[in-house]
This record gives sequence, C-alpha cells and structure tokens, in this order.
Amino acid sequence: MKTEWRIFLIIAGFLFGTAILYGVWTNGESGGIEWVGTIALLLSFLLCSMCGGFFWFVSRRIDLRPEDRPDAEIADGAGEVGFFSPGSYWPFGLAMAAAIAAVGLALWQYWLIGAGLLAVIFAACGLLFEYYSGTRRTAEH
Repeated sequence: MKTEWRIFLIIAGFLFGTAILYGVWTNGESGGIEWVGTIALLLSFLLCSMCGGFFWFVSRRIDLRPEDRPDAEIADGAGEVGFFSPGSYWPFGLAMAAAIAAVGLALWQYWLIGAGLLAVIFAACGLLFEYYSGTRRTAEH
C-alpha cells in the first residue's frame, strides 16, 4: 500500500499545481478564469487525494506486503491470491440494465429510468450473491 498512496498523492499534487497554473493562464489570456477546466482539475485533485489518503490510512494498519519490502523474494508473494469467477452472465445483465436506464435518461422517460434502475439493482444483487445461493454455492461460504 505504500507505493499506491505515494503514486496517488504525487498525481494529486501535480493536478493541484496544474489547476493553479491553468487558472492563472486562462485569466491572463481571456481576461477571466475558465471555470470548467479549473474546477475539473480541482475535482480530480480531490479524487486523487481521497484515494491516496485512503491507501495511506490502510497502509498504517496492515503489515508490509511483499511488494512494499525491498528485501522481499518472489516466493514471498506466492500462494492463493483469491477467488475468481470462472464465468457469469450477471455482468451482461448488469450492462443491459444500465443501458435501459441510460436510454430512459436520454429520452427522459421516467418509467424507463425507473425500470432500468430497478433492473440495475436486481442485477447487482444477482452478481453479488451469485456464489452464496443456488447450485453454484461453494462449501467455503
């Protein structure tokens, strides 16, 4: 986690400096600050700061990972990484539900927006609980 928070905070510092420079530059060129770009850069700075702060907060509470130790060997990172789904239809359903909600938003049809959001919630729950119920339930859960 040490590497991650450093990367995010370096990018955040760059974005903050760029936002200041962009605001000063647009103020000199056109006589007024171009607010859309300046605000976008400031929001990007805040987002990177939040991610970097979270990684810094977590890195203080966990032991160093092999990636963070300079004396680590390749074998230190060996072992089970996690569980990865061999195949699922739920991401397709989630994408279709989001597409329905997006079409409803584009056409400004409240009933289609509602149906799409309801389908998004249903598909997200299906994806989340796929391995906790039914025939694909694993012995570990």
